[in-house]
Amino acid sequence: MSIKRHGVGEGKGSGQKTLPFAKATEADGWLYVSGQTPMRDGEVVGTGIVQQSRIAIENMLKIVEDAGYDRADIMRIGVWLDDARDFWSFNGVFEEYFGENPPARACVQSSMVVDCKVEVDCIAFRKA
Repeated sequence: MSIKRHGVGEGKGSGQKTLPFAKATEADGWLYVSGQTPMRDGEVVGTGIVQQSRIAIENMLKIVEDAGYDRADIMRIGVWLDDARDFWSFNGVFEEYFGENPPARACVQSSMVVDCKVEVDCIAFRKA
């Protein structure tokens, strides 16, 4: 089994520093996408949970699609919320993207490493 690493050296964090991990790894039809925050060009954008949730999910979906997978291939999504009170607002955004074919999901409250309100990651599968 070989492992393909997507986006190594492409991710930028605060101060435009290159992030030391792949955006995703892939093997035998499985795709593991690293956590995505509401960042664009290395800067957190969006002010509220709804806007930040959309950006984080769209960042995650772009990686999924760039790897040749589809939203319907997503098996599980992990969600980290900075504030548990944002749970229902996040669910509303989540349903916009996954309402027809929802994947399994875990959601926890956690302090964020960067100054944002949400982070999402996922695991996708496509028959090789």
